[in-house]
Amino acid sequence: MQASEIVELVQAKIGGAEVVVEGEGCSFSVAVTSDVFEGLSRVDQQKKVLAAVTEQIASGELHAITVKTFTKSSS
Repeated sequence: MQASEIVELVQAKIGGAEVVVEGEGCSFSVAVTSDVFEGLSRVDQQKKVLAAVTEQIASGELHAITVKTFTKSSS
């Protein structure tokens, strides 16, 4: 899986999100900034990001992912 694919998947799920992805193969670190996260707990914020890559995790295409989330006011 390519980092650009993860960016596309997350942006498709969370419109207007700023997404930075590092890593290669099947292990990535993802930082997502979006106002959609405003008022949500960290766990709920991360669930929104992980929902964008659920199929890739289930298939094994994406094995390890670390997620950090931010609102535009907190970044």
